[in-house]
Amino acid sequence: MYAVIKTGGKQYRVTSGETLKIETIPGDVGSPIVLDKVLLVASGDKLSVGKPLLTGATVKATIVAHGRGDKVRIFKMRRRKHYQKNQGHRQNYTEIRIDGISV
Repeated sequence: MYAVIKTGGKQYRVTSGETLKIETIPGDVGSPIVLDKVLLVASGDKLSVGKPLLTGATVKATIVAHGRGDKVRIFKMRRRKHYQKNQGHRQNYTEIRIDGISV
């Protein structure tokens, strides 16, 4: 059984027991959360697709950790203009573990 959820402007295909990194969600480590923006649920040959969301479908998860991703280097340069700009960015994330999918 798997589901497609939407959180943080992105869509993820999740199954029970899986861990994944998503955009930051407020909450303490170890606290349960409920993701209710479910787009699709599939179980065997049965497929339920929402328009755009499935009503009554939820995904239960637990917050495992909060962290920051790897540094992304941004370098801008204009040739012959004596312009160079270096910048870095580290995106915050929340790591969650999927506990169950209910329809």
